[in-house]
Amino acid sequence: MRQFTHIKIMYIACFFIFALSIEVTTKDFQPIGTVNPSKYIPAQKKISESKNGMVTTQHFIATRVGEKILNQGGNAYDAAIAVGFTLAVVLPRAGNIGGGGFMVMHDSATNKNYSIDYREMAPAKSFTDMYLNEDGSFNTRKLSTFGYLASGVPGTVAGLWEVHQKFGSLDWELLLEDAIHYAENGFEITPYMGDMLTKYKEKLSYFESTKKIFMKNNPDFTGSTLIQKDLANTLKIIAKKGKDGFYKGEVAQKISVQMQKNGGFITEDDLIAYRPQWRKPLISNYRNNKIITMGPPSSGGIHVIQMLNILENHDLKEIGHNTPAYINLLTEVMKYAYADRSKHLGDPDFFNVPVSEIIDKQYAATINSKIKLGESNPSSNILPGSFNDNESIETTHFSVADKNGNVVSSTYTLNSTFGSGVTIEGTGILMNNEMDDFSAAPGIPNQFGLLGAKANEIQPKKRPLSSMTPTIVMKNEELFFTTGSPGGSRIISAVLQSIINIIDFDMNLEEANEAKRIHHQWQPDILQIELSLNDEIKNELQKLNYDVQVINPATCLQLIMKKNNTFYGYGDFRRPDAFASGDIYD
Repeated sequence: MRQFTHIKIMYIACFFIFALSIEVTTKDFQPIGTVNPSKYIPAQKKISESKNGMVTTQHFIATRVGEKILNQGGNAYDAAIAVGFTLAVVLPRAGNIGGGGFMVMHDSATNKNYSIDYREMAPAKSFTDMYLNEDGSFNTRKLSTFGYLASGVPGTVAGLWEVHQKFGSLDWELLLEDAIHYAENGFEITPYMGDMLTKYKEKLSYFESTKKIFMKNNPDFTGSTLIQKDLANTLKIIAKKGKDGFYKGEVAQKISVQMQKNGGFITEDDLIAYRPQWRKPLISNYRNNKIITMGPPSSGGIHVIQMLNILENHDLKEIGHNTPAYINLLTEVMKYAYADRSKHLGDPDFFNVPVSEIIDKQYAATINSKIKLGESNPSSNILPGSFNDNESIETTHFSVADKNGNVVSSTYTLNSTFGSGVTIEGTGILMNNEMDDFSAAPGIPNQFGLLGAKANEIQPKKRPLSSMTPTIVMKNEELFFTTGSPGGSRIISAVLQSIINIIDFDMNLEEANEAKRIHHQWQPDILQIELSLNDEIKNELQKLNYDVQVINPATCLQLIMKKNNTFYGYGDFRRPDAFASGDIYD
């Protein structure tokens, strides 16, 4: 299980740098009378343990804020809301109030499971062929990924507000105080964040409203501070007025006016009309474990269940983790799931998604009968199932569990890294480019190479298909672990492998994170494997006619596990700022 531990060597240097710089990074953090955070290191050194709860996010400051809320008597929902707003400040490439996402929850008081869809929505002015030329070809001007026309109506603020109204226990304004503090007073840019700002400097420099915030310290971000005064003011309005502070009044007016001036479609009416949707979570069983995950318009949960149903027919431990036979099996299973995704998945409010058929165990058995170990079936031979009736790698996931048994697993995004590149002047709101997640036309892939069909075509007020897969796994009616990840189309395969690693191979959180991940999404017909590949394994795979591509890490699992009445957390090494901690007092 530790055959890939050499990966750690690549990160020792940056971990050491972070450990040295943490006192500087957090020394100015003094809001609301908390304990000194200088002991919180941004690079995960070991599995975190706690009897009283756990928080894991993609940025150590957000983790710290979540812990503080739990220590102030808040529940997991309160902490998740505070984390969501804090990530909008400290993780601007993905954390957001200008985007949207999904949240899956287990509530201890009712012993019920819930999920909320706060995904972005197509503006009322949207139309099916809006990104096509007159001849039906795809417009190459990147209108669906960059600029004002790329944005859907944001859902994050409404989603977090809705969760607070249903489950929150602390005052709404309190939950935004830390996000406001870091936006107004700034925080030190870590080396990893500096690298991301440098990598995307062209995108962040195109619009002046974005450039003046994120490129202020270009080209050397070392030791510099990111201050976002306009965003702080926007958050103050939201803190005071709740969701109306975003969807009505001066903030909504600024969004609408600038959209109209620059060719965007979002209006004040779109913002006023936005509503998150409570949806029934998908629930299945895998080897006597209950899988609780997100349903459509997320495609992640439905296809994770579908693939687990197929894999349940195999003894994975006997096959061996990441052996050629194991990679062969997972790859063939992924092909069938992603083929079904291309045809059958969309917004259930607009399209009859055949959920029960896809997650049916008999359908899984039918697919399994077509898979022959030691053989590779070309993607061109695999068609989506027939029934009778690229998301950016910069999505972000966070998980929270409290001592009372409440669990939150949430994934939200701007889509591409730093979204559309547009910051609404005077608000500090970085907008999403989520319209690219619709199908521009059948057969035309999005920026992540994912194909779609009529089920996911653009329609006014429709929500685009997503790969986000926030998931909770229960065992004997108690939390076993949570999982979720950024990574666009690779989210689904990463979450699948995290579940298998823990259930089938008995891995702890560190081992589950260290394990190399593979990915195949049907089209293009390419098998992706992280970082490096043993020559012997590569030769075996090539004998099966796989087109093998070695890639850099594109996912980042945020896992919480509960075992023997103890919570465990671990931040994925693939994003050095990720951090899990459970310094929560009884």
